[in-house]
Amino acid sequence: MGAAIILLLFVINRSWSQDVIEANGPGNTYEELTAFLAPGYNPIEVPDCNHASFGNHIDEVYDTSINGYAFRFFIHVTPDNDRCILEIDDRQRNEIKTYHPSPSILKGVQGENVIYKWAFKLPAGFQSSPKFTHIHQLKSVGGDFQSMPMYTLTTRKGLPDKLELRYAETTSQITLYETPLSPFLNNWVEVTEKINYSTSGFYSLSIVDMDTNNQLFYYDNSGVDEPKTNWRPGAEFVRPKWGIYRSLVYAEDLRNEEVLFSYFSVDEVNSLNTNNVKNRTVVLYPNPTDGILYINSQDYNYAKVYNLNGKIILSTSNYEINISNFKGGLYIIKFFDNLGKLTSIQKVMKTN
Repeated sequence: MGAAIILLLFVINRSWSQDVIEANGPGNTYEELTAFLAPGYNPIEVPDCNHASFGNHIDEVYDTSINGYAFRFFIHVTPDNDRCILEIDDRQRNEIKTYHPSPSILKGVQGENVIYKWAFKLPAGFQSSPKFTHIHQLKSVGGDFQSMPMYTLTTRKGLPDKLELRYAETTSQITLYETPLSPFLNNWVEVTEKINYSTSGFYSLSIVDMDTNNQLFYYDNSGVDEPKTNWRPGAEFVRPKWGIYRSLVYAEDLRNEEVLFSYFSVDEVNSLNTNNVKNRTVVLYPNPTDGILYINSQDYNYAKVYNLNGKIILSTSNYEINISNFKGGLYIIKFFDNLGKLTSIQKVMKTN
């Protein structure tokens, strides 16, 4: 990979195997992102030229919940568009990317093992399109299918709104895993995405609550029937993208948004640890609650609710837990699988 590059002005750590950029405070944000993603080129896809009165659509802001700075991505229902291309009026984007001029470490090539990590926060009340609201993509460059991302992390309006992991081997997408969006709102989470770029490669994506360390989302393709194609015919490389890219087909469902990212990391490794990688996920929402708790999990069989004295006050195998008659306060819920093995312990706050 060549010698290490040290950039004193920017918070970028670059070695033979890993690149990391962290937000470090207001000023020079575009220059910092460009120096990381594609020095001397233009890896930032912002709607600035169509909304010049607003100014830069990516800046850096201090966030007290992480005691540090974050990159703030703005998107406005109007007049923001897609890369200032006037002919495109059904979608809009504010994204950063790697592409041809990017350093080789930021471009995934056939046979490589790569771990992508980043932390982000969606605001309270975040409004998703019923079509798509992409937060992250892995896209092939070259070949017949480069217009369709291989993997996409997207939010979607529904009952309830959901966070979805989408996959396309060729030109059509399927949903690999989905979960309610509410636990992710106004909450810092950290994503770890692992991929072996091959025609029969491993893939996983984990999202962890940075405050509680609870795993909110997990998928891997180790199952027999899960798709394994992580390299497309004719591809030159695969590039990551982050930001907010959404449909305007139902613009009435949207509002102006600010999405925060604290860092981005790309790590080339010799091998991926695929053994026991799954922290079995139990998503419990809403929390706090004044009544009904909903459970989303692939491994859930039954749960026990304890008070702070350690007494079991409810046992249930339902996917809805009614605690509306409980006194206000903190409770502990333990979740078990069909073998009776404890899979998760979570705290829940019952409001009065």
